[in-house]
Amino acid sequence: MGPIGVFDSGYGGLSVFKEIAKELPQYDYIYLGDNARVPYGVRSYETVYHYTLECVNQLFAKGCRLVILACNTASAKALRTIQQNDLPKLKELHRVLGVIRPTAEIVNEFSETGNVGILATPGTVSSLSYVIEINKFFPQVKVFQEACPMWVPLVENNEYESPGADYFVKKHVDNLMKKSPAIDTVILACTHYPLLLNKIKQFLPGGVKIISQGAIIAKSLSDYLVRHPEIEELCSKVGTRTFFTTDSTENFDKHAAIFLGSQVKSQFLKLDHYKYPL
Repeated sequence: MGPIGVFDSGYGGLSVFKEIAKELPQYDYIYLGDNARVPYGVRSYETVYHYTLECVNQLFAKGCRLVILACNTASAKALRTIQQNDLPKLKELHRVLGVIRPTAEIVNEFSETGNVGILATPGTVSSLSYVIEINKFFPQVKVFQEACPMWVPLVENNEYESPGADYFVKKHVDNLMKKSPAIDTVILACTHYPLLLNKIKQFLPGGVKIISQGAIIAKSLSDYLVRHPEIEELCSKVGTRTFFTTDSTENFDKHAAIFLGSQVKSQFLKLDHYKYPL
């Protein structure tokens, strides 16, 4: 038995972790943020895959048998390859889950016009993962995407409430709505984006629903553990929370307090930053 692992390229996954721990407080968790190599959204498929696999293996080595990729870019560019190519090679039962499918499965509960907008990193947009997954469940839904390359750096650098953020948020919200004025539901397809929620609401037309992923992923994980008792039995239940970062622990702790609303004390985890192209 071991903790449930939660991985993100940086701080954004803490918005998902917070909801998971709230929904399932009895489990042990290890959170790993690869802050030294953030952002993932502008990197190649190969690089994102190698970075993600390296971090997943670190969580496996720390006893995790179930890992949640609380990162849309990692879910879009690395999850399928890890599930199909890497997990079958392991002698013991391990599972890795992403955040895209659970969100795609419930989009019809929000949209009445059948026009859905996606705000995401360039990597998630180019993968077409949301378009593919949503159309699997709801072929009639029209999906419109907008890549927001500056939004993750704004959050990672604590500039998400600054006046300078207004320009970049308004620019991409306006671009998205120009693609279809009938959009009535917008998915924040990056776990960093909830910190920009107030500004996004400011520039979106009134009445447009915003889907933030944290609570959705938490409920989906709860259902998954019920449906897969062979995995649930491998998850330890003492209620511990451990945080690792590949960069400054001081910076991580400061940002984590913003996301979680409480203080944490993280540990530094050294990775081979030069093994793959930056």
